[in-house]
Amino acid sequence: MKNLHGIIPPVATPMQDNEDLDLPRLRWFLDYLIENGVHGVFVLGTNSEFYALSDDEKQAVMATAVQQVRGRVPVIAGVGAESTREVLRLVRIAERAQVDALSVITPYFISPNQQEIYQHYRRIAESTSLPVMLYNNPATCNGLRIEPDTLAHLAELPNVIAIKDSSGDLQNTMEYLRLAPPHFAVFQGRDTLIYSSLELGCKGAVPASANVAPRLCADIYDAFRRGDREASKQAQWRLNPVRLSLSLATAPGGVKAALWLLGKPIGPCRSPVTFPSSEKLELMRQALRSAGLLSG
Repeated sequence: MKNLHGIIPPVATPMQDNEDLDLPRLRWFLDYLIENGVHGVFVLGTNSEFYALSDDEKQAVMATAVQQVRGRVPVIAGVGAESTREVLRLVRIAERAQVDALSVITPYFISPNQQEIYQHYRRIAESTSLPVMLYNNPATCNGLRIEPDTLAHLAELPNVIAIKDSSGDLQNTMEYLRLAPPHFAVFQGRDTLIYSSLELGCKGAVPASANVAPRLCADIYDAFRRGDREASKQAQWRLNPVRLSLSLATAPGGVKAALWLLGKPIGPCRSPVTFPSSEKLELMRQALRSAGLLSG
């Protein structure tokens, strides 16, 4: 697998009206994202409602993604869980589905210390030949974070190749970049900081808003890589109101509501998460218009 880079959306999982998986719609959605310039896809992340899916459903999502993508971009699968043992079991499912890489979020209910975090990830990495992307998201993990020193030690493991940093803390991102070896990829997980993070040396981003505005997110990265800093920055400015509007709903309700407003519905979220109120939908509509994504 080539080095991970660019815009890799954490793919929202399409659902039927009764909240069953909608795999045909997932196939369509993956094609839509790739056709609009994303550089990889990440299924079964937080934005994908991984916590609400059964093992059989997770296997179906991974297998569908691999079959539909057909090697056009890397397919990363989330295998996060509370215990190392559970993650290892999910790793086996991902291996059978033949995904290209794994993403592993920190435990999100318990609060292990940094040595326990290191051992958790070390055992996972040593259990598989697949590349591993670490996932730092303190806001959804009871404040738990992968400290920069811990990241530096984990980056010494041969198949630990990247981290998604959703802390929103640029100082933390900078410390990751300073301490990690040159081959290691740091990805920004806060959509409003993609341009700033590329300037610092990040290899790309894993933005939820790339579900809604894949071409716009890809423009931030592509313009930056061809040396057009101003175009990259302007694309970031256009994206920011869209990303901020997604917070009007419980995640991933904002993403799915925005796609509905754009005429590209992928169904509801699993209960209890719902779409925002009509008043908030109007604010979201205004944000999509301001970004040039919605006319009228």
